[in-house]
Amino acid sequence: MAVFTNDAKVMPKGQVTIPKNVRNVLGVESGDRVTFIVDGSTVRVVNTAVYTLMQFQEQMKGETAKSGLFSEEDVAEWITQSRREAAAR
Repeated sequence: MAVFTNDAKVMPKGQVTIPKNVRNVLGVESGDRVTFIVDGSTVRVVNTAVYTLMQFQEQMKGETAKSGLFSEEDVAEWITQSRREAAAR
């Protein structure tokens, strides 16, 4: 991963344009959302969609094993069975 710095000017209403190379790293485009993670005086900017998925994965850690799903094949079979049941309704 390349390390670089960039800066941006804060406008009167607090708006900042995210530099193009930073947008590319974050994988965000016009209309996408970013999340600011503040830890003391350090702020990280992350792609909201990616951050939300990471948070969800962390919360769900271990839940598949509790459900008896131990492999990708188990998950695929569960999905197939769920779709069959939904179609039968």
